Amino acid sequence: MLVQPGCPWCAKFDAEIAPAWPNTPEGKRAPLRRVDITKPWPGDLAGVPAERFTPTFILMDKGKEVARLRGYPGDEFFWYLVDDMLAKLPPGDG
Repeated sequence: MLVQPGCPWCAKFDAEIAPAWPNTPEGKRAPLRRVDITKPWPGDLAGVPAERFTPTFILMDKGKEVARLRGYPGDEFFWYLVDDMLAKLPPGDG
């Protein structure tokens, strides 16, 4: 999850989804990692294009980007879109 200080949609995600995320099947398959876009880009993401829009959710598999969701569409649509993203992973990966 790409974030930046003062992002209201990041705060909305934090209130609506983040507390439950680690306990969901989706969260177990794709643990959430936060990357602050105002800080240096992590070396292990060197091949992943940076983003200026937050939040942005990037699904990775074996160091490669599999899917990207720009923005937080609200709790109802978020789960549907995340399921679409996770469907792009090979079975058992995450």
